[in-house]
Amino acid sequence: MMRQSILALNAGSSSIKFALYDLASPQVLQLVSRGTLDLGDVPTLRATAADGTALCERQLTADKPRDTAIGEMLNWVRGELGARKLICAGHRIVHGGSAFIEPVRLTPAIIEAIDRLTPLAPLHQPRSLAPVRAIAALQPDLPQVGCFDTAFHRTIEPLVRRFALPREYEGEGLRRYGFHGLSYEYIAGRLGEISPSLVAKRTIIAHLGNGASLCALRGGKSVDTTMGFSALDGLVMGTRCGAIDPGVLLYLLLERGVAAGELQTMLYERSGLLGVSGISGDMRTLEASDDPHADEAMELFAFRAAREAAALANTMGGLECLVFTAGIGERSSSIRKAICGKLTWLGVALDQHANDAHAEIISRPDSKVEIRVVATDEEKIVARHSRVAMQA
Repeated sequence: MMRQSILALNAGSSSIKFALYDLASPQVLQLVSRGTLDLGDVPTLRATAADGTALCERQLTADKPRDTAIGEMLNWVRGELGARKLICAGHRIVHGGSAFIEPVRLTPAIIEAIDRLTPLAPLHQPRSLAPVRAIAALQPDLPQVGCFDTAFHRTIEPLVRRFALPREYEGEGLRRYGFHGLSYEYIAGRLGEISPSLVAKRTIIAHLGNGASLCALRGGKSVDTTMGFSALDGLVMGTRCGAIDPGVLLYLLLERGVAAGELQTMLYERSGLLGVSGISGDMRTLEASDDPHADEAMELFAFRAAREAAALANTMGGLECLVFTAGIGERSSSIRKAICGKLTWLGVALDQHANDAHAEIISRPDSKVEIRVVATDEEKIVARHSRVAMQA
């Protein structure tokens, strides 16, 4: 019998991560290869085998549109399939609104319903749907599945997700949703695999990358998170401001005459680490800089992360486990140190040598809070959900 495979796609602002999985059995997914389609000034396709062996690094024609680049990625995947059959493409979709709380087969009607949520995530939603539409045009017979970043946070209680606005607005969808849910779902599952006792702990997961947020878990379920109605909320991010006094926005609109579109661009693309440092939104660039503004940006990043972690600990009534994940969380020992240093009053005690070595456990034996570094894998969660959706 022909082996079956699933393609998982994770579309970002300037790249699409992808991973190809075999259905080794109805319950087991086996990674075949993974890669990145970089859609920057020089579009580039890179891929590696499951063991890290390089398979492809190919520059694409710079003037090719996104859909053409996605088509070249699909052609490469087809070449990798060999005797396997690709049964579906699964996608990470940023916003599911109130309606989409489970993975769903993507029909034209469903795609249009997801597109209508674009005002809730004006930059992210179109990027999520671009590869969906490209694949539908290029390979219309290939089933596609949508997996939603907001869905993991459906367990947050109404009190926690409510804004103090006139009640009728909540009925229109103005509430806190939360994001990075596929990453949090993976980490929650990984903690359970490491030790069932970890699932019961009051845990904060720090997903720190270009987009950054925290999630409070009890019993492996989301009870609070820092991102709210939009992916702008909460922590300082690479180019996003995070939580801000709404009076600042009113001032910019009413007193400074900043146009709505210009304000949106500033909040999403010119703020955060980039805005404070004036140098870059990339933490690696800031860590390598001797500019004092870079230091200020990193200090603000750590301060806000620690402050929000304390708020989430309040929601849970304590803190027993702290997990760092995503690009900054997994790779920046200095940021982990800065955040943990501000949480010592909660019982956080960092082992500096373990932290510098990027060990799996970086807390001291006497720490009241277990501190871990766990690599996330959103594509694997997309593949898992896609398999279930195809079997339904």
